[in-house]
Amino acid sequence: MELTIVTMRFDAADPARLLGVLSKYVVMTRMQPGCRNIDLCASATRPGRYLLIQKWESADAQRAHFDSPAMVAMATACAGLLASAPDIDLWDGPSAHDLA
Repeated sequence: MELTIVTMRFDAADPARLLGVLSKYVVMTRMQPGCRNIDLCASATRPGRYLLIQKWESADAQRAHFDSPAMVAMATACAGLLASAPDIDLWDGPSAHDLA
């Protein structure tokens, strides 16, 4: 099985408002075709830092999502709420079977 993982780290200039934007994005993304899971985490050591961890059935599903209305709405809503540009990374998801 193919699995694509995306992480998105956000450092907030306005934590309360950013958390609202990211929470809505998580709910909308869970309904997207090919989304296997998405988690929103808050840093225990850096106040105002949030991490989204997304798992997608395929690279095609992930790429389609990045052009989706949910992603565009989240990016637009983040205007003025971030201390810096988000850090976005794409990961392969090997299974334990792949490592044997």
